[in-house]
Amino acid sequence: MKIRKLDVRGLEAPEPLEKILDQLDSLHSGERLDVVHWREPLLLYPVLERRGYRYQSRYDEPTRTWLISISRVGV
Repeated sequence: MKIRKLDVRGLEAPEPLEKILDQLDSLHSGERLDVVHWREPLLLYPVLERRGYRYQSRYDEPTRTWLISISRVGV
């Protein structure tokens, strides 16, 4: 699986959401988008579900960041 990485730390709303959605528009089958975010992107999750993506997110205590992996459902 090809993995794309996107770091949106330091960006103010709505830039992180916009950058993530821009990347997803060009995400191909077999690719995953790994996002590093400074806060949990709660508004992103329902958008992903509506658009047919699955995701896993976890808080990384040592770096104090949220790590979100996104891929298409059924891939």
